[in-house]
Amino acid sequence: MRDTSWPQRLQSVTWRTVRQRFRVWLSTACSRSSTGGGGAFAEHPHDVGTGGSVNGSVTTNRDLDSASTEAGATDQIVASGLASVLGVGERTYQEEVFALCGGGRARVRRQHAQGKLTARERLYLLLDRGSFQELDRLVSSRESLHASSSDPLGKHRTPGDGVVSGFGRIHGRPVFVYSQDFTVAGGSLSEANAAKICKVIDKAIEVGAPVVALCDSGGARIQEGVRSLAGYAEVFKRNVLASGYIPQLSLILGPCAGGAVYSPALTDFVLMSRRHARMFVTGPSVTNAALGEQTTDEALGGAAVHCRISGVAHLDADDDIAVIQLARELLSYLPQNARVPAPQVVVTEDPSDREEPVLDRLVPSDAHTPYDMRDVLMRLVDDEEFLEIQTDFAPNMLTAFARLNGRSVALIANQPLCIAGAIDSDAAVKAARFVRFADAFGIPIVTLVDVPGFLPGTQQEHGGIIRHGSKLLYAYTEATVPKLTIILRKAYGGAYCVMASKHLRGDLNATWPCAHIAVMGRAAASQILRRRVASTDALETSGDTEASEESSVSVALQRGYVDAVVRPRLTRRWLIHGLSLLASKETAALREPWPPKKHGNIPL
Repeated sequence: MRDTSWPQRLQSVTWRTVRQRFRVWLSTACSRSSTGGGGAFAEHPHDVGTGGSVNGSVTTNRDLDSASTEAGATDQIVASGLASVLGVGERTYQEEVFALCGGGRARVRRQHAQGKLTARERLYLLLDRGSFQELDRLVSSRESLHASSSDPLGKHRTPGDGVVSGFGRIHGRPVFVYSQDFTVAGGSLSEANAAKICKVIDKAIEVGAPVVALCDSGGARIQEGVRSLAGYAEVFKRNVLASGYIPQLSLILGPCAGGAVYSPALTDFVLMSRRHARMFVTGPSVTNAALGEQTTDEALGGAAVHCRISGVAHLDADDDIAVIQLARELLSYLPQNARVPAPQVVVTEDPSDREEPVLDRLVPSDAHTPYDMRDVLMRLVDDEEFLEIQTDFAPNMLTAFARLNGRSVALIANQPLCIAGAIDSDAAVKAARFVRFADAFGIPIVTLVDVPGFLPGTQQEHGGIIRHGSKLLYAYTEATVPKLTIILRKAYGGAYCVMASKHLRGDLNATWPCAHIAVMGRAAASQILRRRVASTDALETSGDTEASEESSVSVALQRGYVDAVVRPRLTRRWLIHGLSLLASKETAALREPWPPKKHGNIPL
């Protein structure tokens, strides 16, 4: 369900407010420690010193001015407390406080000066109030464990070893999380750091709950050599094992370089901060040294690059807060795992039998006139809301999550505003990946078709349009979730077959009354037919007539390629009734594949 309270919260939740509330919580904990207070250190920042939070009311029991004053004393309390000699029990408690302080005052200030939240502040915003339970808070690297006893302030220690891990809830549903802490050893991945991450993913698989990674890391910890590389491989292995069973999200909120990039790439969705996120295998300095190419972090691996050009990222937003908001919204559409359905929003004021008369005239009858497919989508889905995925990558193909009568669906549609909605290599790959995700997690697929064919040209042919186009065909054929398809205006050539046609095991296929299905457009077909006759003058009309007949909806209906002709205004009703009919459809997760095989060989 869309988190409708988020926009209201964000009006009053600022960077300063988040930091103040978090530091009040930390100040309270440190004060208890410095006075010898005991008790478990398990409270959440939502529950200490505040009556509300960014996950509820933003009103606090304490004045923010008072909070700021208390927070200012935090670092002095921490420094004096850690300098004292404590008993075994108290020292353990003090170590807990030390870990909560991250990399210390200077590094936290540097993080804030860059406009970034700390690892714990990010979790504070991501998870429901009071739900976070941390795991392995005191885990440290081997080098840190051998730190000198004459180092009471822990200058050479790595509290938490650069990652905060645990579990909590989002929208009341369990989720496992890990947040890399750039203030501790640059968030670099070590053997111990990787072990914490692996434990979280292992537990998520056991429980059947999503994993959310908040990435902000300088890469591998060089001092550990091959041990850090082994740690990376262990994480990658678990990403692969979890794939298709639990949703995996990666939030890139800072640097993510070298081997670190492959874990996000293996997850289901990558979300990037436009201000701070950077992803690349080799950085600008290495690129310059190897190739003599001058570039920058932003030009090499910024959010714009991966959202528009490479297609690595799926969503982007301005900063940490906005990216976290997107992650919460995205998870509301997804199931906990592949064995359970996506959450259904029962309460909706949008009636299932709503008619949309504007759809009768929204799509131009001229096949060459463009229009915005988003206008059609908006009028079909619940409350006119949908979450578009990869908006700027391959914009000629739209992919989005939405709800129909409260049920999550995956929407795929051609976009006539961009290259007439033709399918190119990027569009085919984008849609194929989205289809496979939806199928893996039991989300019904709704396809809206208005496609003139595959994009022609040497660039596309040399770029592998044959191979990439076949990926979409493979994905649709392989998918066993409910598949509903509507041809709005035209479906020509091989693109008709590929866009969830009845021949690819489509469940319900319909057209609008003005739709045309043919090998090619009318004009091109007429020209070819004319060449085949001896007398052009006598048969010019017959050529047009034959082309028109072969592209009429009636032929598809007679052949059983289309199940129904639907009036545009009644499309929402038809889709919802179809989804209701197919709700109990048996999926591949519940039956053996046919014919028997280990797996197919998708043309990667």
